[in-house]
Amino acid sequence: MDLSQLQSTPPRPAGILDALRREPHWYACRTRARAEKQVDRLLARAGFETFLPLMEVERQWADRRKAVAFPLFPGYTFARFRLWDSPAVIQIAGLVSVVGGPGRPTPVRDDELEAVRRFSRGIEATGGFPEPVDWLEPGTPVQVLEGPFRGMRGFLVEVRGRTRVAVRLSAIRMALSVELDRTSLRRVA
Repeated sequence: MDLSQLQSTPPRPAGILDALRREPHWYACRTRARAEKQVDRLLARAGFETFLPLMEVERQWADRRKAVAFPLFPGYTFARFRLWDSPAVIQIAGLVSVVGGPGRPTPVRDDELEAVRRFSRGIEATGGFPEPVDWLEPGTPVQVLEGPFRGMRGFLVEVRGRTRVAVRLSAIRMALSVELDRTSLRRVA
């Protein structure tokens, strides 16, 4: 065997951590209280793709009424970045931490983030008001078949005799629900 054969050993397959470092993923970013919009703006200005799901609520002051946008998940915004970019993300003013396990951020699952996107668009279209749901609430996985929430996947929740569909976001252990007609739902595996 000559020296060239010893040096040409095949490269080892990239591990999960290597893939996280190279490829951008969505992460939940915890913010200071009421700093979600500021952090979202600063992340975008730094060149990161961001997503801050908002809902508009009409507020009454003594002299006027105004629609104000509030975050669906208070204290959180979402950013897409590579793991090796996390030191730059952590330096953003108002950002407390990137949600994750011991030692590194944990990506948000694509299907969960897509459900939140659809949920946010549906809330905007209907003007419905989401209600927090207990994270551990058992429920049947469902998909919405029609209307502004069409395609959204979540789980069925019964609240005081009303049918609601909730979406979960595992990374931040939160869930929100909206009231829907049971006939527009289909059970999914």
